[in-house]
Amino acid sequence: MKRVITIILMFIGLAMNAQSNDVLFNQANQFYKNADYKNAVNYYQKIEQSGMHSDALYFNLANAYYKLNEVAPAIYYYEKALKLNPLHEDAKYNLVLANRMSIDQIDEMPKTLIQKIETNFLHKISVETWAIIAVVFSILTALLFLIYYFSFSSILKRIFFSISITTFGLMIITILIALEGVNYEKNHQPAIIFYEKAVVKNAPTFNSEDVFLLHEGTKVAILDQVDDWVKIKLADGKIGWVKNSVLKII
Repeated sequence: MKRVITIILMFIGLAMNAQSNDVLFNQANQFYKNADYKNAVNYYQKIEQSGMHSDALYFNLANAYYKLNEVAPAIYYYEKALKLNPLHEDAKYNLVLANRMSIDQIDEMPKTLIQKIETNFLHKISVETWAIIAVVFSILTALLFLIYYFSFSSILKRIFFSISITTFGLMIITILIALEGVNYEKNHQPAIIFYEKAVVKNAPTFNSEDVFLLHEGTKVAILDQVDDWVKIKLADGKIGWVKNSVLKII
């Protein structure tokens, strides 16, 4: 009985929290419409702090920061919106505009055909989605194999056996893609520089040599971490070390 009451209270709490977030979201939108962008940011952030995550929330939050000319958080939240929904066209367009506000204009290194496929297709879909696709293919494979096993017609057996082999192969491919995605995310965590000026070192120590300077809004990939230093890589291939306090992981 206690468990039932606990579950009921939990659902009531979730419902009340959802209603509260809806109210905050509407209030934030109203502040935005009235060009009160600071209050809009405050209300959107209250929703984020409650644990809610959505591409709509991050997109609106990014728009408010963009209106305030705060380049780093604007780019950061556009990137977070696209991480949740890679097909968000408005976020893609606005991110291009926000990136123009950044001082560092970094040219990407030329990509091979395989790298282009990975970037434009494989990594555009989340690891969780690839895992779900793999599960679907595994269920299909099992069902098709059962149909093959219990079929009396030799023609049907050949057809369903061939299809089950195909879905099994697709399942293996999607599992490998998901595993590659996990490895990629682990070794290439994207982050945004939040300091106005961040000095990049050639080693994770204060007395090491300065190699280049980055400014707020620049996107980097985190490759490694030593204590409170992180190894970063730019789109043009440059590598160095910065304090982890100068950036925020997307």
